Amino acid sequence: MPQRHVVQMSTSHASYGVCVLGTEVFLNTRRCTPKGATSFDVHATSAVTVHITHSPMTKPMINSRWPLDPDIEVVVTIDVTSRTVNDNKVKISYYGREDNELSVAWLYLTCVDVSLDVDLSRNGRVKSKGKDKAKWTWGPDGQGAVLLVNCDRDSPGAGGTDSGQVDIRTTADLQDMSVMLLRTQGPSAIFAEYQVVLHVSESDADKVRVFHAIREDSHPHYKPVLGPGKLSYVLDDVDSGENTFYVEGLAFPDLGFSGLVSFSASLLEVPHKNSPGTPIFTDTVVFRVAPWIMTPNTQQPLEVFVCSIQQGSDPNKVFLEGLQVLLRKANCKLTICSEVETRSDRWIQDELEFGYVEAPHKTFPVVFDSPRNRGLKDFAFKKILGPDFGYVTREPPRKDISSLDSFGNLDVSPPVTVRGKEYPLGRILIGSPLPWASGRRMSKAVRDFLYAQKVQAPVEIYSEWLNVGHVDEFLTFVPAYDRKGFRLLLASPNACYKLFKEKQGQGHGEATQLVGMKSAERRSIDEILADELLKNDNKHVQRCIDWNRDLLKQELGLNEQDIIDIPQLFIMKGSRADALFPDMVNMLVLGRHLGIPKPFGPLVGGQCCLEERVRALLEPLGLTCTFIDDYFSYHVLSGDVHCGTNVRRKPFTFKWWHMVP
Repeated sequence: MPQRHVVQMSTSHASYGVCVLGTEVFLNTRRCTPKGATSFDVHATSAVTVHITHSPMTKPMINSRWPLDPDIEVVVTIDVTSRTVNDNKVKISYYGREDNELSVAWLYLTCVDVSLDVDLSRNGRVKSKGKDKAKWTWGPDGQGAVLLVNCDRDSPGAGGTDSGQVDIRTTADLQDMSVMLLRTQGPSAIFAEYQVVLHVSESDADKVRVFHAIREDSHPHYKPVLGPGKLSYVLDDVDSGENTFYVEGLAFPDLGFSGLVSFSASLLEVPHKNSPGTPIFTDTVVFRVAPWIMTPNTQQPLEVFVCSIQQGSDPNKVFLEGLQVLLRKANCKLTICSEVETRSDRWIQDELEFGYVEAPHKTFPVVFDSPRNRGLKDFAFKKILGPDFGYVTREPPRKDISSLDSFGNLDVSPPVTVRGKEYPLGRILIGSPLPWASGRRMSKAVRDFLYAQKVQAPVEIYSEWLNVGHVDEFLTFVPAYDRKGFRLLLASPNACYKLFKEKQGQGHGEATQLVGMKSAERRSIDEILADELLKNDNKHVQRCIDWNRDLLKQELGLNEQDIIDIPQLFIMKGSRADALFPDMVNMLVLGRHLGIPKPFGPLVGGQCCLEERVRALLEPLGLTCTFIDDYFSYHVLSGDVHCGTNVRRKPFTFKWWHMVP
């Protein structure tokens, strides 16, 4: 519905007003109707359209006049901006019973155009005169502009992210911002008498910052005009033309913030210099702050990060050599972080998660820094944050951190369809206790952040049964070039016992695990199968994994053909479980190349029977298996290959705003 501006008419003097193109001007005639008048008519110059609204019972008179019924309203609109002040005229004539003209009310209108415009159609261009600009809608046919949190560091010498700077220090910073144009048209004399004000609500002001591009001596200057503590900005020297503004996000969607931010431009009538003014017209646009998006194993790997550990009793030289073999096969960049940079913390998967943000005009990676805060706690901020590489973190208010806050406990599925609902960016997986149980849980601040991103609706699964408590200890996803495009791999004690019984039945019961591993307890297949305590431990573990299996089938829309059981045994340490030998699902996935913890399983015919079985399960999918020795450098320290590596992956081609959460 068009905005309506009210003008008080008078028969004792002419009325003057300003209207905005496309809006309605309601002519209030109740106070100016002369005594004895029974009818009226309205005439106007050519650019003015007169609308008479009335009840169905009221009809115009034979002479095209209208009876003075209380339900009649006179509304005018103008479809072209004025060239000069007061160039549109409206005349209302009042008549008595004898058809005599009793009096006349004149209105002189100046029509201007004020339009606040953004990239409404999400194609990277700002177009004028969009419809429903104050509404943001999801889907391929949706509309509404997108705003990036300016969380990278383009500005050299800046201490933190660019969003922490109240000025623009480099033009590269502008590329991370969204353009907003304020277009004005009309006689300049009118804009000298009326104010044009850009404004934002108090609740939104701390989520954004707006810069006005002003040319001074042919050099652009970017003036901060809206943001924290700045709710409105009066434009000086308004004339016909465009004013360009750059908008940056300061906050990601989170608990209490949907991600939607509105800006308005108002034309104000200011009767006195110090008066706050009365709005004649307001144009409003809305942005949605782009969510932080995780990338699943099925996305192309771009860069692998790993920590070099040379000091102490558990160096990872052998592990790095095995990793480099894999990276050459996968033709992927490897970044080895020095021990000084990482402060001897090898668990880079637990410290951070790579994701990205995207707008129609710009996409860049953003690292999410976990609150675990061990040796690597400053690594993401000091070494990864930089030009076109953003940074975000969430810290629990009471610093109440558990192992479940590490990001080995955070994963994301490939795209899935569940009971007809599409999740084109997959679903986030968070390890938690059972829904009804107390216990260790990922911090509320982190979970609130993940849920608020909306586009990868999280599923909380059961990981608290594990000693370390991370989802990557019992599941992973690998690409497959058929069906859904992936398989879910689950650690499986049942599959391991089945394999060992099979080998025992073939006469290989004496085959021994961990051959050649110093200080490691070697056990034969016969001994493992005879260990009743171990069997009971793994019955419990299998029940825990089966609970997750059923949940994941339901929440990811999977069936049994989408799941592969990877043989694995666990051992209880008190009330929680650890992997008995290197945990093969804790693997590094680089396209079709898999870096799998070398299990050092029982040798049958000179071959590790565990490796042989895993190859038989995965290689028919077009995957290649590289087994990496992480036994002393990671496994005995309660982690494996995935825990000690991290991957930055290519963003989805699918645009997040095309989905419907």
